[in-house]
Amino acid sequence: MYPTTLTQLARSNPFQTPLFLMKPDQQQESRQIKRKLAAAAYADADVSCEYGSNKYYALCGFGGVLSCGLTHTAVVPLDLIKCRIQVDPVKYKSIFNGFSVTLREDGLRGLGKGWAPTFIGYSMQGLCKFGFYEVFKVLYNDMLGEENAYLWRTSVYLAASASAEFFADIALAPMEACKVRIQTQPGYANTLRECAPKMHAEEGLKAFYKGVYPLWLRQIPYTMMKFACFERTVEMLYKYIVPKPRSECSKPEQLVVTFVAGYIAGVFCAVVSHPADSVVSVLNKESGSSAVEVLKRLGPAGVWKGLFARIIMIGTLTALQWFIYDSVKVYFRLPRPPPPEMPESLKRKMGLLDC
Repeated sequence: MYPTTLTQLARSNPFQTPLFLMKPDQQQESRQIKRKLAAAAYADADVSCEYGSNKYYALCGFGGVLSCGLTHTAVVPLDLIKCRIQVDPVKYKSIFNGFSVTLREDGLRGLGKGWAPTFIGYSMQGLCKFGFYEVFKVLYNDMLGEENAYLWRTSVYLAASASAEFFADIALAPMEACKVRIQTQPGYANTLRECAPKMHAEEGLKAFYKGVYPLWLRQIPYTMMKFACFERTVEMLYKYIVPKPRSECSKPEQLVVTFVAGYIAGVFCAVVSHPADSVVSVLNKESGSSAVEVLKRLGPAGVWKGLFARIIMIGTLTALQWFIYDSVKVYFRLPRPPPPEMPESLKRKMGLLDC
């Protein structure tokens, strides 16, 4: 009784992994019928390019530029307050207090500090994050084959997003360093044109990349949660919440599902990545500090300062990013495969179909 019950529960887990490995002959059969899982599920002929083509990847990257660059720039005031709470919690005690102090000292214009490095840095990050995610997702699916790609789909989402974010953070690091320096050191520099040459003169290239390791610690778990949670949440929403199949939903209805799934994923993302985000903020403010030294100084409680502001910011950001990204796909008529379904061959092997 108990083994059967546990097996059923494990199979219904939204973050499940396969309960068995295919036998060699089954793997060979899967390889022979291997195809792009998502592409094969897409039946709409009204598309502008082939799924997995260079044009598809390029336009996905462009969607990433818009989704990340625009959204991060739009919340610069909230991001500025969040960073200041993290590096100086005595002066900036809360979100509302932070806004009050900043407005009193710098005026309304002061809330926009760091917008240029934010827009440039996160546009470059979005290009790599979303573009490479699509590349790695197709690559890993093809490596596994149709049946294993379905069984291991959550692992594919996690691996593809982690691989993409590794490169995305290298692109982001220089502008992130400038942004934090402008926002958290009053009087250091007011614009990117002032900040970048000054940092280079003081510390060399190291100034722009000393935060890349904490960035990886912050962004890779964040992005893994962002993509895997989003993909599986969309799957769950269409399966259990939306009263009709995705194929019968209009484009606006599909985009609403995208926004809701994005917000749910964003809340989890904020919690997972916040400690590393606190370290990055302090590290980029100070010269000569290491990530380990900052972590020891902040302590277990200090790394969670500013979490509420980050949840609001990241939840909204993530929802808007997925909404914009999916809207770009709709506008350019890119293939938008529905949530994956179990292949017929796998259903037969598991005894779910009459032979």
